[in-house]
Order: sequence, then structure tokens, then C-alpha cells
Amino acid sequence: MSPSTIPHTLDCAIWSSLPVPAFLVDAENRIADVNSAAEGFINSSRKSLIGKSIWRTVVIEAEIEAAFEKARSQSTPLFVNDVDVGARHRAPLQCAVQIAPLQGHPGHMMLMLSPRELAGRLTKNHSAKSAAQSAIGMAEMLAHEIKNPLAGITGAAQLLSMNLSADDLELTDLIVGESRRIVKLLEQVEQFGNLSEPDFRPVNLHDVLDRARRSALLGFGAQMKILEQYDPSLPLAWGDPDQLLQVVLNLLKNASEAAGSKGGTITIRTFYEHSFRLRRSDGQGKLLPLQIEISDDGPGLPDNIREDIFEPFVSGRENGTGLGLALVSKIIADHDGWISVRSEPGQTVFRLSLSRVPREQE
Repeated sequence: MSPSTIPHTLDCAIWSSLPVPAFLVDAENRIADVNSAAEGFINSSRKSLIGKSIWRTVVIEAEIEAAFEKARSQSTPLFVNDVDVGARHRAPLQCAVQIAPLQGHPGHMMLMLSPRELAGRLTKNHSAKSAAQSAIGMAEMLAHEIKNPLAGITGAAQLLSMNLSADDLELTDLIVGESRRIVKLLEQVEQFGNLSEPDFRPVNLHDVLDRARRSALLGFGAQMKILEQYDPSLPLAWGDPDQLLQVVLNLLKNASEAAGSKGGTITIRTFYEHSFRLRRSDGQGKLLPLQIEISDDGPGLPDNIREDIFEPFVSGRENGTGLGLALVSKIIADHDGWISVRSEPGQTVFRLSLSRVPREQE
């Protein structure tokens, strides 16, 4: 039986509906078939993948080939957790690997990948949005209650400074300076709370990215080198251009601040992943094929906050408010999109997944 005839023995509906990348491997370790999720994971078409060596196509950073052969010889399944899996066109992701023999076809094996990043962020997406909405109410209340007495404290300190010696002026200047810093923080809190619902329309993501890149290079990212890797065929997105600009600016600012005064490199990449689907709370799936990745070569996220980086008031910087990424998470959630991050020293990658313009709007 040739590899090309094996897929016809499978139930096509079940095969195409698998939510994780799946590969059918023949007795010579060649790819006999892939599902749509695997095409998206490898970023190559089914036609181009069939017949290729599985181990040259899927790079698994573990001693798995010997275990794979053992599972084949014994006709038993194999499960391997938390290994890095990559491909030629994408950076590695931590995955759970599942291997099982294909019943009725000796020597043929199923290889399935469950990206840990995908599972973790999908389950957190709704909770992050809820946490952000709860923080909005608290933020608005705090801003209102704190700004008025701060104005009185600042005014009193300035009056006192008129009749003080130079030594004592240092103390009043400290009071005024810290009060103004708190006011700026409260203004950010108010901005976080006053965000309106998205005004959906067709959006050229590359126009949004170019506006954000130019703004960054003229301001907070002047010390950075920003590279572009755009897919010129990317279709229009469905979203609010101003809010998406705010998202990208926040991510570029984060990357610039992580690099510090020494500077570094930020890479903005866009691509189309036709199989990426988000399962919503109502059980329906939503296709999110438009991908934006913003990566930097900074020190990476601290281990103690990596899992909670999108929660309000969680920050990796000493004077950070912890509202920037929470705001980003809320905006993307309001767009019915998805955001994830993977980070290690020398590379942090934020990925945004968005929907394209609905057919009825085209």
C-alpha cells in the first residue's frame, strides 16, 4: 500500500477536525498525510509535505526517534510531555507529543503535537478579560478618590517651599515630584478604564504596524533597530485600527524598555495561518488566520511573572504599572482574538491572532 493511498482509509471529517497538528508517518518515516492544523504548524501545504522525512520536517529537541521505533515495534502508544518542537519556518514551541500505531496498517504511526502555549493561553483568555474588566471598575474608583487629595498635598508642599531653607526644599521637592508621579499613574489608570468598545471596520494591518514603527523610532524606541518581515498577501483584518495601533505601540514600548539604553533589535513579522481557530465560550470556533509577531532580543520575562504577564498590575519593571499588557489583552479579547507570549533570555515573542474581514463586509 503506497503512502498516498493510506489517507483515503481515514475518516476525513475526523481527521480534518483534529484541533492539534497531526501527521501520518509510513514505515520508512515519510509523511503520508497531515491535517490542516499540521499545515499551519509547519507553515507548508499538505502537497509539499507528503513524502518528506518526518524527522527533517518536524524537529523535536529530545531523544525521540529511538522511542518512536520502539513504540512501532511493540505497537504501543507513546506520550512525551514538555519537549521543544520546531520546524524550518517557525521557532520551537513547548509541546506534548503523542505517538500511536495506525490500526490495520503495520509500521504506520500517528504523530500528534499539543502546543502547551496554545492550551495555556486559550484557557486563560477569558479569565484575563474578566480580570481586566474587574480592574477597570477598581481603577476608575481609585483614580477619582486619590487625585483630589493629591492636588491638595501638592499645593500645600509648594506653599511651604516659599519660606524654607535650601536643605528643607529638598523634602518639599520630593513631595511634589512623587505626587506628580502618582498623578501620571492615575492618568494611565483612567485611560485603562475609559476604553470604548471596538469600532469594527476593514483594517490593513501593515498600515497599523508602519504607523506604530514610525512613532516608536521617533520616541521611546529611538535606540532600537526595528526589522520588518511582512507577508505582502495578508488580507484585511476586522477590527478597530486605533485600538490595534494602541496594542502594537504597547508591545513595541515593552520591547524597547526591556532592552534599556543599550538598544537592541525588534522584529515585526506577519503571516497567514489558515488553520488557527479559537474555541469560544459558547462552544463555537472562530477562525483567526492573521498573525502578528513582535519579538525582541532583550533579557526575557522574569520566571515569576511569565504565566501572569497579562494580568492587571503584574509588571517586570521596578516602576511599571502592570496595566499596559492587561490593556493589550483586553483589546485583543474585545476583538475576539488571541494573544500569547513565549520568552527566554535573548528572545521574547508576543503573538497576536486576529480575524479577517467577514465575507458579508467584503
